[in-house]
Amino acid sequence: MARGRHSSRQQGNDRQQLRRRVALEAARLISEHGIRDYGHAKRRAADRLGVWDEQALPRNSEIEDALREHQRLFQVASQPQALRARREGARAAMRFLARFEPRLVGAVLEGTADAHSAVCLHVFSDDPDALTLFLGERGIAVETRSRRIRLDRERELLAPVLLFSADNLGFDLTVLPLDALRQAPLDRIDGRAQPRASLAALDVLLQESADSTEPSRDAVR
Repeated sequence: MARGRHSSRQQGNDRQQLRRRVALEAARLISEHGIRDYGHAKRRAADRLGVWDEQALPRNSEIEDALREHQRLFQVASQPQALRARREGARAAMRFLARFEPRLVGAVLEGTADAHSAVCLHVFSDDPDALTLFLGERGIAVETRSRRIRLDRERELLAPVLLFSADNLGFDLTVLPLDALRQAPLDRIDGRAQPRASLAALDVLLQESADSTEPSRDAVR
């Protein structure tokens, strides 16, 4: 009986170590190769490490924690700069797209954006073509795609996605119906309501970030 408990405990420890290894490798792939889909990064990491046990695969939240750790260790200077540039780019884009009630989502909001990251926005209109027309009239060429969005536990939506570049930044706009302003779609990481920020909230975030990086008066005397 004791030997059986020890064996079960050892199996649990081995799986936990594998989960950690897969999460770290997935974080490296995301950071160094620009893979933005956590599920894809996890599968590639497991394949590279020869991990076939489904119970040894990390949750998306574990991969996000590992990504933050990787950035602290290996991108201590470059990642904060890339994040700041993308948040400032998001602010300019949100002002430009004000009539579509834009909300910032994804890595730029959550703080894990790097040089590979696009600025991801949710924009809102009951006319899916309105944004395409708006951008086209202003000479902005877009690439169109679609993305499956989980509105809640029961409903999904195949939403139009517009991709374009401006000022050396990539922008990824998901067009949602106006009633989706009331409740955020479900997050791909933890299945909860997806964090998103209005322009006013982003302004506060940028100011807080600037305040935290400014040297103290004593330091510059």
